[in-house]
Amino acid sequence: MLSNKVILLTGGGDGIGWECAKAYAKAGALVCIADKSPENRDKLSLLNGHGHQYLVCDISSENEVKSLFDNISDKFKRLDAIHNNAAIAHPSQPLHATTDEQWDTLFNVNVKSILLTTKHGIDLLKLSKGTILNTGSLVASIGQDNHAAYVATKGAVNALTKAMALDYAHWGVRVNAIAPAAVKTPMLEAWIKEQPQPDEMVKYLDNLQPLGRMPGGDVIADVAIFLLSDSARFITGCILPVSGGAELGYRKLL
Repeated sequence: MLSNKVILLTGGGDGIGWECAKAYAKAGALVCIADKSPENRDKLSLLNGHGHQYLVCDISSENEVKSLFDNISDKFKRLDAIHNNAAIAHPSQPLHATTDEQWDTLFNVNVKSILLTTKHGIDLLKLSKGTILNTGSLVASIGQDNHAAYVATKGAVNALTKAMALDYAHWGVRVNAIAPAAVKTPMLEAWIKEQPQPDEMVKYLDNLQPLGRMPGGDVIADVAIFLLSDSARFITGCILPVSGGAELGYRKLL
């Protein structure tokens, strides 16, 4: 479904990002992973096919993002998709307990990074009539206690997705977002440890989705492939929940 497409994937070193990287490569894409963690670079050899790239990058730094796109232009000569997946979730705090520094860091990584990848990548996407995919979260639409700043960043991702879809439709560039609920990832595991009763939180999350226990990132990757493929060629501005029905009905789980 993604044969010979060149995809930039931010935060692709682990979690949902790594599952997407594997799925994209298996579907025939050339994957350029941009991730802050150099220790994940060796995983590149596990991807199907050849010619993939792993670049260590602070996705919130304009200089590093510019260098990232210079590298993509030099190596691949084109770009078909940007998957803005990089994100952080710390701290697990209500708003009044969130410091200015924590707020700024969350918004720089989760939101400003989309500004930067779009600013430096949109011309390449116009040439290919490409696609932008943002990893959002179900909490952007339903809220989440003890996590206000993170929720605010994901609300911003949803709003940006719709605005960007309108701005770039003229060039045939589609912009969509995917909204997971509880997915087993290192970031979620770190968030669980910040909760007052971590064991109870795991039980809660495993019962959150009517379709079953917390899935792995592969369920997100399968939908991401669809949204980046030509099968979704007339879909833009969509915030697609992949949540196992977590947002449905009234449920008291704790």
